[in-house]
Amino acid sequence: MQARSLIVTLLFSILSVSSTFAQDTDDPATNYKAALALSNEGKGLEGVPLLEKVLKTQSNYTNAAYSLLGSIYDKSNLPDKAITVFKEGLKSYPKDQNLYFNLGIANFRAKKYADAELAAIEAIKLDPKHANSQRLYGLVTFHQNKRMNALLAFCSFLLLEPNGSRSEEAITNLQSILKGGVLKASGANKSPGADARENALLNGIINQAIASSKTKNLNGAALLDYQLKTIFTQAGQASAKKADKTFFDQYYAAYFYKLAQSGNTPAMAKLVTDKTVDTSLSAWIASTERSF
Repeated sequence: MQARSLIVTLLFSILSVSSTFAQDTDDPATNYKAALALSNEGKGLEGVPLLEKVLKTQSNYTNAAYSLLGSIYDKSNLPDKAITVFKEGLKSYPKDQNLYFNLGIANFRAKKYADAELAAIEAIKLDPKHANSQRLYGLVTFHQNKRMNALLAFCSFLLLEPNGSRSEEAITNLQSILKGGVLKASGANKSPGADARENALLNGIINQAIASSKTKNLNGAALLDYQLKTIFTQAGQASAKKADKTFFDQYYAAYFYKLAQSGNTPAMAKLVTDKTVDTSLSAWIASTERSF
């Protein structure tokens, strides 16, 4: 028994030394995987030196190392470090959608909502079908009291992800906006006066749609259909008149204006109330061009 115990002890020592040696390497794959394992165990900060080694290389793991390192800092309540890492990563990998998305998340958690909005826009441009980027744009604009931007973003998110806990949250936020709900604008506000005036105009469209719907004796999906059609139409018309169109004008306002004109707002209302996408709406989505 003593000999057997000694053998087990020796094997454990050998394995421990091998594990240490495996981490003490310049191999990017080994270092990245070790840091990822530490992060999954809740020991992310212990993996920072390993990731810093990876960042000194030009390997297939370098861009992923930027994402992981920034996420570790973000989860460790070090948002400024996370933001710095993501921005550094984007200098080398300007087309990395995940870096833009994570930069948006870090700015969101740091309550830098205007910066988070810009990052979310770039993430959407790189991958329009990434539902969580649409959700992020909705959240960060809602926190700036850009209720029209948020409402259309939540609708856009639901077209991609009609079911699940995140869709439930999006529906709750959408319904809150349509009941006149406002999130007090917070964080750094970089919007110039012209943008503030446009935001007031768009928020006014929502307020008017809510007020007029109260005179229609409607409820349920019929009420939602009326509100959405009114909002989509008026927001689209307002944006169409602008000479210099923004990402919001082209990607959101113009798209949902087309939806209103197509006769599919009842299907959009049904999606919100029943969490189902009917065939007519699916066909319209598949055949309708959407641009930036």
